[in-house]
Amino acid sequence: MAFRTPDLQDRQNAAAAAKKQLLERFRAAAQDPNLADKLAERAKIHEARVARLAEREAEKKAREAELAAQAVRDAKAAAAAKLEAERLAKIAAEEEAARQIEAEAALKAEQKARRDERYAARKAAKKKRKKL
Repeated sequence: MAFRTPDLQDRQNAAAAAKKQLLERFRAAAQDPNLADKLAERAKIHEARVARLAEREAEKKAREAELAAQAVRDAKAAAAAKLEAERLAKIAAEEEAARQIEAEAALKAEQKARRDERYAARKAAKKKRKKL
């Protein structure tokens, strides 16, 4: 067997001493008179953190609700604008149709006047020829 400087018994004693020291530190920390104050302060910090988180969530929900309401208002405004544009387009189309009807009527009246003028000129020429 190989020779080891810290033999098994020394290593076990060192491990036991380390455990004992760790346990004593834990007990000392648990019996600390400031422990209640530290725990109360931690609880207060935790409550403040939870309150801030809840406040942020409430603000986020309010912001989302406002955005949703704005989206609804925008949609209503867009729908109203679309209806108004459709109404104006319909009125413009009706006016254009009325203008076209008037233009056609004027053209037909002018054509009839020319036709009547030609007819009258033919009749007058025929009458003039008969007299001669």
